[in-house]
Amino acid sequence: MDALIADATLDCYNDSECVTGFYTMLTDNLAVPFQTVVLGVDVTVTGLDLTKDEQITAVCKRGRAKQRIPILDLPLPTPPPEGAEWIDAYRHWVKGI
Repeated sequence: MDALIADATLDCYNDSECVTGFYTMLTDNLAVPFQTVVLGVDVTVTGLDLTKDEQITAVCKRGRAKQRIPILDLPLPTPPPEGAEWIDAYRHWVKGI
């Protein structure tokens, strides 16, 4: 876990840069699309987005409906998608700040 955090935050000078580092690692390593369940509804996570207020969000779709959910709140399926360890590392880092 510490190695992933170190990779994502390498050369970062503040929390904003660290969030961008995690976003980059997630977009590079998280296998999308994948299916998960949000509030009892099957959704497809089609990608990630970084909001203006520096939240990493998962872009979730069901039919024509689309909603962004903070990656920190996203329930992961079992087994998790490839690259989900980056979500765990980000969650761990956020708890420490």
